[in-house]
Amino acid sequence: MSKPKIGLALGSGGARGWSHIGVIRALEDMGIRPDMVAGTSMGALVGAAYVGGQLDALEEWARSITATKLARMVDVNLTSGGLVEAKQVDRFFHGLDMPANIEDQKIPYMAIATDMRSGREVWLKKGPIVDAMRASIALPGIISPKHLDGRWLLDGGLTNPLPVSACRAMGAEVIIAINPEAKKYDRMWKPTPPRKNESWEAVKSALSLPLRSAFNVFNNTDKKAPQRPPNYFDVVSTAIDVMVDRVRRSRLIGDPPHILLDVRLDNFTVLDLNRAAEAIEEGHATVQRAAPLIRDILS
Repeated sequence: MSKPKIGLALGSGGARGWSHIGVIRALEDMGIRPDMVAGTSMGALVGAAYVGGQLDALEEWARSITATKLARMVDVNLTSGGLVEAKQVDRFFHGLDMPANIEDQKIPYMAIATDMRSGREVWLKKGPIVDAMRASIALPGIISPKHLDGRWLLDGGLTNPLPVSACRAMGAEVIIAINPEAKKYDRMWKPTPPRKNESWEAVKSALSLPLRSAFNVFNNTDKKAPQRPPNYFDVVSTAIDVMVDRVRRSRLIGDPPHILLDVRLDNFTVLDLNRAAEAIEEGHATVQRAAPLIRDILS
């Protein structure tokens, strides 16, 4: 009996998407290597490195991101349509020794983005892979949109946060879908006591004085309050989580994968990019827990 063609659908999730690295590692430990990969947002970023044979380099870079390094990565440009332009991500990928175009990768690949004008899902399956990845991670309110092929493109999670349909269109016979944004039903945002966030304190220290003042407004914390009120980043992150969760649930009803792996990172936000080690570990553990089911379906 011939081996089925396996498609790997890597979902959106911001910083939680670092868990895709651990998932891929654990699947490879089981001898499972996908025949095609479709990725949305952070899934597109990890997927691009994987199909280009540079997952090791990406993991090393992700694990090296500290609060201070994260601050240096924040290239604030409020006229760009987002708080940052993510030029550091572009530079990192351009520095990798991987084929430049999607059609030349070792494994067939597709990135999902959203057309800002029409609001429609866009499948990016040819042309420069870094441009496709960058368009897919354009998180509204955080990362500026990407102009590509005459269109302004936003994060693919707005329209297809878990690209099962893309894998199926690529010819996958068995689809393994990874959802890094699994949460308890009542935990989209959890109020917390007032405290400093090391990541964003480091970001603030790297800003110019006018931008630092604006940041204080975004990130206002009343230390005398019993609970910290939601700040700008809480609101943007939670709004994206709520919207994406509803879109994902709707899409999965009509187009379910054969294997759905929910990675639980309840205490993560989409912006905790300096916590890659924790996310990678949980991604690996998620596969290990589901290993009997995966083997049964693929046997």
